[in-house]
Amino acid sequence: MAENEIIESEAPVSEAAPSEAAPSEAAGNAALAVRGRRKERVGKVVSDKMQKTVIVSLTRQVPHPLYKKYFKKTTKFVAHDEKGDAKTGDTVRIMETRPLSKTKRWRVIEVLERAK
Repeated sequence: MAENEIIESEAPVSEAAPSEAAPSEAAGNAALAVRGRRKERVGKVVSDKMQKTVIVSLTRQVPHPLYKKYFKKTTKFVAHDEKGDAKTGDTVRIMETRPLSKTKRWRVIEVLERAK
Protein backbone atom coordinates (compact mmCIF):
# COMPACT_ATOMS: atom_id res chain seq x y z
CA MET A 1 0.00 0.00 0.00
CA ALA A 2 2.87 2.38 0.73
CA GLU A 3 4.30 1.63 -2.72
CA ASN A 4 1.01 2.64 -4.34
CA GLU A 5 1.04 5.94 -2.47
CA ILE A 6 4.56 6.69 -3.70
CA ILE A 7 3.60 5.90 -7.28
CA GLU A 8 0.53 8.13 -7.01
CA SER A 9 2.57 10.98 -5.59
CA GLU A 10 5.08 10.71 -8.44
CA ALA A 11 2.38 10.92 -11.13
CA PRO A 12 1.72 14.69 -10.84
CA VAL A 13 5.44 15.38 -11.08
CA SER A 14 5.71 13.59 -14.44
CA GLU A 15 2.59 15.40 -15.70
CA ALA A 16 4.36 18.72 -15.11
CA ALA A 17 6.68 18.05 -18.09
CA PRO A 18 4.33 19.52 -20.79
CA SER A 19 4.79 22.98 -19.26
CA GLU A 20 8.22 23.05 -20.94
CA ALA A 21 6.56 23.67 -24.33
CA ALA A 22 8.08 27.15 -24.68
CA PRO A 23 11.61 27.00 -23.20
CA SER A 24 12.65 30.36 -24.68
CA GLU A 25 9.68 32.12 -23.08
CA ALA A 26 10.39 30.51 -19.69
CA ALA A 27 14.07 31.48 -19.93
CA GLY A 28 13.13 35.07 -20.78
CA ASN A 29 10.81 35.34 -17.78
CA ALA A 30 13.47 33.87 -15.51
CA ALA A 31 16.02 36.39 -16.78
CA LEU A 32 13.64 39.27 -16.06
CA ALA A 33 12.91 37.93 -12.59
CA VAL A 34 16.61 37.64 -11.76
CA ARG A 35 17.33 41.11 -13.14
CA GLY A 36 14.64 42.63 -10.95
CA ARG A 37 16.16 41.21 -7.77
CA ARG A 38 19.19 43.50 -7.64
CA LYS A 39 19.67 45.11 -4.26
CA GLU A 40 19.43 48.86 -3.87
CA ARG A 41 20.73 50.86 -0.93
CA VAL A 42 20.71 54.53 0.06
CA GLY A 43 23.81 55.91 1.75
CA LYS A 44 26.15 58.83 2.19
CA VAL A 45 29.31 59.35 0.14
CA VAL A 46 32.34 59.46 2.46
CA SER A 47 35.08 59.59 -0.18
CA ASP A 48 35.30 60.72 -3.81
CA LYS A 49 39.09 60.82 -4.15
CA MET A 50 39.20 58.25 -6.98
CA GLN A 51 38.25 58.62 -10.62
CA LYS A 52 34.73 57.25 -11.33
CA THR A 53 34.63 55.60 -7.89
CA VAL A 54 33.04 56.64 -4.59
CA ILE A 55 32.89 55.07 -1.14
CA VAL A 56 29.31 54.95 0.18
CA SER A 57 28.67 54.45 3.90
CA LEU A 58 25.48 52.86 5.23
CA THR A 59 24.60 53.04 8.91
CA ARG A 60 22.03 50.67 10.41
CA GLN A 61 20.84 49.98 13.93
CA VAL A 62 20.98 46.39 15.15
CA PRO A 63 20.04 44.95 18.54
CA HIS A 64 22.68 43.31 20.72
CA PRO A 65 22.01 39.55 20.68
CA LEU A 66 21.97 39.21 24.48
CA TYR A 67 21.21 42.63 25.94
CA LYS A 68 18.84 43.86 23.17
CA LYS A 69 20.24 47.38 23.26
CA TYR A 70 20.43 48.92 19.77
CA PHE A 71 23.77 50.13 18.46
CA LYS A 72 24.98 51.46 15.11
CA LYS A 73 26.88 49.40 12.58
CA THR A 74 28.46 51.00 9.53
CA THR A 75 29.13 49.28 6.22
CA LYS A 76 31.16 50.80 3.40
CA PHE A 77 30.49 49.99 -0.27
CA VAL A 78 32.76 50.84 -3.19
CA ALA A 79 30.54 52.10 -6.01
CA HIS A 80 31.12 53.03 -9.64
CA ASP A 81 30.16 56.61 -10.51
CA GLU A 82 30.41 56.90 -14.29
CA LYS A 83 29.52 60.60 -14.50
CA GLY A 84 31.49 61.68 -11.45
CA ASP A 85 28.47 63.56 -10.05
CA ALA A 86 28.65 62.32 -6.46
CA LYS A 87 30.75 64.34 -4.03
CA THR A 88 31.62 63.81 -0.36
CA GLY A 89 28.55 64.31 1.83
CA ASP A 90 25.96 63.60 -0.89
CA THR A 91 23.19 61.08 -0.30
CA VAL A 92 23.08 58.57 -3.18
CA ARG A 93 21.18 55.48 -4.28
CA ILE A 94 23.39 52.55 -5.32
CA MET A 95 22.51 49.29 -7.08
CA GLU A 96 24.20 45.91 -7.00
CA THR A 97 25.98 45.00 -10.25
CA ARG A 98 28.52 42.60 -11.70
CA PRO A 99 32.07 42.80 -10.34
CA LEU A 100 33.75 45.83 -11.89
CA SER A 101 37.06 45.46 -10.03
CA LYS A 102 38.49 43.67 -7.00
CA THR A 103 36.24 45.56 -4.56
CA LYS A 104 33.69 47.37 -6.77
CA ARG A 105 30.32 45.55 -6.86
CA TRP A 106 27.90 48.51 -6.81
CA ARG A 107 27.09 51.46 -9.07
CA VAL A 108 25.59 54.86 -8.37
CA ILE A 109 22.09 55.21 -9.82
CA GLU A 110 21.29 58.77 -8.73
CA VAL A 111 22.25 61.52 -6.36
CA LEU A 112 19.28 62.04 -4.02
CA GLU A 113 20.55 65.00 -2.02
CA ARG A 114 23.51 67.29 -2.46
CA ALA A 115 25.80 68.18 0.44
CA LYS A 116 25.59 71.79 1.59
